[in-house]
Amino acid sequence: MPNRLSPEQERLVRLRQKQLTDRDPGVKQRDFNRMATARERKVDRRITAGRMWGTISHAWRGALVGLLLGILVMVILPELWDSRWALPAALGITLILLVLGVVIGKSFDYRDNLKHLS
Repeated sequence: MPNRLSPEQERLVRLRQKQLTDRDPGVKQRDFNRMATARERKVDRRITAGRMWGTISHAWRGALVGLLLGILVMVILPELWDSRWALPAALGITLILLVLGVVIGKSFDYRDNLKHLS
């Protein structure tokens, strides 16, 4: 019959083994090297306008594009249409373009979420 250890003795053997591995300098060195490499990789990545633009959700990007188009309309429409209603109409068009940009951007966000689910 094999020499079977009691549960208490098995626990003590596992504890001793864990203590030995915790004191192993190779394990600590590997952990340190892994963390240092990850930190260096994180620092090496440059921040570019394209990467920043890519992190913004499509809804906000759509709102910004709609707002910029609306501002363009606000500049051009009063020049082309000589009326006292030109500026209020331009403001209304700007609001419509802003909402349209958000709606289209949200639809792109939903599409991306569906891609991640499948």
